[in-house]
Amino acid sequence: MRKEVLDWLNAAEDDLNTAGILLEQGVFYASAFYSQQASEKALKGVYIYKFKKIALRHNIIGLASELNAPEKIVSACKKLNPHYVQSRYPDAANALPAESYDEEIAEELLAEAREVFKWSEKKTQE
Repeated sequence: MRKEVLDWLNAAEDDLNTAGILLEQGVFYASAFYSQQASEKALKGVYIYKFKKIALRHNIIGLASELNAPEKIVSACKKLNPHYVQSRYPDAANALPAESYDEEIAEELLAEAREVFKWSEKKTQE
């Protein structure tokens, strides 16, 4: 496996761990952001593995679709994708991000991100 692919997967795993720590600490909006980031980085690792170049976009729905990910992964990306912006900007969430998230939302997003990561890891070992 190319070092670059491994670097993206390691960064994704670090973000998953960060999302889990933030969830435990009750910082739900930041956990949501790191869940999205973990998924994006994992998919970019697969993209590099498959196409031998970096994907220069943040839309993980598009990335998953271009990688011919199964519907379960595309669906996870549909849930995670908005949190790249909504978890950070009050005007995107129409409220303070910290007030827009709760434990249930953060847990669901982290679970979805873990699924994307597992699929991505598997795809880079084929």
